[in-house]
Amino acid sequence: MRLARKRLRIRARRKSLELRRVVDRTAQIGEGEILLFSTQRNEKVRLPYFLDYYRDMGVTHFFIVDNDSTDGTADYLADQPDVSLWRTRGSYKKSRYGVDWLNYLQGKYADGHWCVVVDPDEFLLYPFCDTRPLRALTDWLDSCSIRAFSAMLLDMYPKGRLEEQPYLPGQDPIDIACWFDSGNYTISRNHLYGNLWIQGGPRSRVFFPEEPERAPALNKIPLVKWDRRYAYVNSTHMLLPRGLNLVYDEWGGEKASGVLLHAKFLDTFADKASEEIGRQQHYAESYEYRAYATSLADDPQLWCKWSEKYINWRQLEILGLMSKGNWA
Repeated sequence: MRLARKRLRIRARRKSLELRRVVDRTAQIGEGEILLFSTQRNEKVRLPYFLDYYRDMGVTHFFIVDNDSTDGTADYLADQPDVSLWRTRGSYKKSRYGVDWLNYLQGKYADGHWCVVVDPDEFLLYPFCDTRPLRALTDWLDSCSIRAFSAMLLDMYPKGRLEEQPYLPGQDPIDIACWFDSGNYTISRNHLYGNLWIQGGPRSRVFFPEEPERAPALNKIPLVKWDRRYAYVNSTHMLLPRGLNLVYDEWGGEKASGVLLHAKFLDTFADKASEEIGRQQHYAESYEYRAYATSLADDPQLWCKWSEKYINWRQLEILGLMSKGNWA
């Protein structure tokens, strides 16, 4: 595994040659600040709320890789005073879905910092997030010598057809996509890397009902006290060294964990799925997006009679989807 990690870091340095620096504001980053890293393409409509959400949480600087957007995203990001921006026309697929690009940037700029690594449609919730800033969580994790914090990806969706409620820039997407599956999840252990593998929810129920084992993974480790020797292996599902993946308690207790509210399913989704099928830049020849397009052609509704309406993080803890562990 040590050799595998070394290969990943070498690969990241090689893939960094595909990145073109647009705006570099890294000189303004202070010691110990919380940083956010993200790769995106054509997400301009989502970015105003996304940036404000994480600013309010306590993130002080954003590292964004723009993968050849055509909707004005790069110009918008370049004007943000707390964003450092890189652009690339490189293959998203051949960069291991952006992981190589971000591994390089984190290795160069994030050593010793707590880092949030999320997509523009992912919104982190953690215990007491309504009353405590992210810094309170990272300080507690530091005091407990915990280097990584897990969060289950929770697919959010509206009641009714996706296109019935248009999403507007700056709007909280959870105002529209405010429903989720409270059950319908399977968990297994990856014995090679030591992480848990979670699947299920509406994507399994609606888009992969005959092949639930092919449904997207929902386990994430989006918050890490970064070290230049670390590397993400597969999205934010798992890392090396393997000890970072032990974000659960094997002895019957519970470690603190969070949830990533995943606001993929808005009125913009059908066009996004169509674009990604054409680009063929996702896993398994965009098999996931082809499944989305096939089901969307039949006009499915993700809402069902067992759907739960989102209230707050405490509701998710009661349902067993996250835990405050021993953080009081």
